[in-house]
Amino acid sequence: MGEYDQIISALNRQGWSVTDTTVPPSWCGELRAHAEQLWQAGAFEPGEFGLDLANGQQPEVRGDSICWVQPGSSVAKLPFFEWMAALRGVLNERFNLGVRSQEFHFARYPEGRGYRKHLDQHRGRNVRKISVVLYLNPGWDTTLGGELCFYQPTDPETEIARFAPTNARLAVFVSGLMPHAVLPCRDTRWSVTGWLRTDEPA
Repeated sequence: MGEYDQIISALNRQGWSVTDTTVPPSWCGELRAHAEQLWQAGAFEPGEFGLDLANGQQPEVRGDSICWVQPGSSVAKLPFFEWMAALRGVLNERFNLGVRSQEFHFARYPEGRGYRKHLDQHRGRNVRKISVVLYLNPGWDTTLGGELCFYQPTDPETEIARFAPTNARLAVFVSGLMPHAVLPCRDTRWSVTGWLRTDEPA
């Protein structure tokens, strides 16, 4: 079985995949160290939602701070991002998705914050095809909240799955299909979040 087969099979079957052993913990440690360095350097900014810049920052709706991984930077050359580029090729081969680029940011949720139910697709645009979240939280206790919740695409009021943001857990799902939310956390919650896109690299 190929290293991507479990993800591909789940995406094909249900539109989402969550795995705990796909990404080596050593990769997560390296990513977390970079994220914390960037946070200490003041490189994060409040997360926004939608394309309305005047109303895009509403911490009660989306409570994280983010720092984009710049293409060509030393961080962008870490093994996880190279691994994701290879996944793009596999997805194109299996599903003919036409994904041409990827974008990622580090996300940090402080205590008490989450992200209300939403789709990872801007209205009127369809360039984000696959969403990816890798959690960077060693020793995370499930009592700390911060779960990723998936909802039924045909009935967004119905929750179908819930996952704690434990270290090295990888969620991959169809961006325009799966409603999802981040429940409020009781401790600082870190992740790498991104999208595989059909447009050319910026």
